[in-house]
Amino acid sequence: MTLQYVGLNDINGSLVVLDHVKDASYDEMVELTLQDGSARSGRIVEIDGERAVIQVFEGTNTLSLKNTKTRLLGHPLELPVSMEILGRVFNGAGKPIDGLGDIYATESKDINGLPLNPVSRVYPRNYINTGISSIDALTTLIRGQKLPIFSGSGLPHNQLAVQIVKQAQIADSDQGFAVVFAAMGVTHDVSNYFRKSFEEAGIMDHVVMFLNLANDPIIERILTPRCALTAAEYLAFQHDMHVLVIYTDVTSYCEAVREFSSSKGEIPARKGYPGYLYSDLASLYERAGIAKGAKGSVTQIPILTMPNNDITHPVPDLTGYITEGQITLDPELSQLGIFPPVNVLPSLSRLMKDGIGEGYTRGDHQDLANQLFAAYAHVQDVKALTSVIGEDELSETDKKFMTFGRLFEQHFLNQGSDTNRSINETLDLGWTLLSVLPRNALDRVDDQLLDQYYDHQKAVNLFGLKEDFVIRELQEAVK
Repeated sequence: MTLQYVGLNDINGSLVVLDHVKDASYDEMVELTLQDGSARSGRIVEIDGERAVIQVFEGTNTLSLKNTKTRLLGHPLELPVSMEILGRVFNGAGKPIDGLGDIYATESKDINGLPLNPVSRVYPRNYINTGISSIDALTTLIRGQKLPIFSGSGLPHNQLAVQIVKQAQIADSDQGFAVVFAAMGVTHDVSNYFRKSFEEAGIMDHVVMFLNLANDPIIERILTPRCALTAAEYLAFQHDMHVLVIYTDVTSYCEAVREFSSSKGEIPARKGYPGYLYSDLASLYERAGIAKGAKGSVTQIPILTMPNNDITHPVPDLTGYITEGQITLDPELSQLGIFPPVNVLPSLSRLMKDGIGEGYTRGDHQDLANQLFAAYAHVQDVKALTSVIGEDELSETDKKFMTFGRLFEQHFLNQGSDTNRSINETLDLGWTLLSVLPRNALDRVDDQLLDQYYDHQKAVNLFGLKEDFVIRELQEAVK
């Protein structure tokens, strides 16, 4: 038997207060029936003795303090799931919005997920190929990893997200692969861009979309990533699929959490965000990984925009603590017309070393990545020197590094939104670019690899280099 409470004690924005509530649970779903017979959904967000605070999904307009009937449903918000969710589009609360009717569900899953014993976690191995050189070669995405993209206002992170969804694939397994894509707080045109891009690419058969618009209630925005991750866990752990979850924009989600916290009258912490923002984000990010005995995996790419490109802002700061690296987009590279504008130097993938190399990508991958990082870092030093003394005063080797830097940005980083490179193509291109430099400048690679991959003449011919300082120096050394 379920009790029905008549009347409300208080209404404050999207929150209503109900007194003398028995046996209520945090996060429990609630049904509110208005005087005209229409129903609204809500969930309990705070309990203080017999006093319950309920957040109403559809807003509190036209709610009456006297005549509203409230019924506790005895369960948290659940997402109906089956294999039919593939190819479908849902709103932030998990309701279909593609006009194809309701999901024929085989079961319903708690959107908060099931607790996972840390002992049951398996260390992530093997990589997901995104087709994007700067990610695959230098910040490799490992299956079961959580690897955020740090972007900024006006940067093409949406285009990058679409490209990853279109191109992502696993190389070594015949298991199913799916992408769960969630957008939070986006405008109508951005939402249409995502849907249209996936439909035109013909990939909707293995994509599940959750779209929360900017004018939707904030509670729905808070639910969106949880619904997306629930769908991903269902596909991964009950149907043995490898699932990549991409959700944007985490900053928009955190703004909703801040607004929600303020409406409850909580004392704000850093920059107005609630003190529990860290644990709130962790409850999302930590739902990535591989469980012992399960064949599937959940990999996450959360995308966030840094206000004023400030990496010390609470959202990127806390995200960096929880996740396993970051991919950083750079405004200066974007202004040069480079896409994707990934700044590889502050970017890293902490699990990369264990998911690449022989048996995964290629034996030379780690050494090549180390050398590319070192060479591009030296380019930045040379650029700083150039601003002081001018490029004409540089040494011949430093001029070579400047040439390498320009070619690296033009050919390696800049690949456009339609180019899909295999891991072998990416690694071969990396070696060709390194071959622009003098052989003795490549100090992070052993001679055996250089004998196999270093080919200066090939680099000269491919990039149309006018002056060949290296060959001249070698000839003089031989004489």
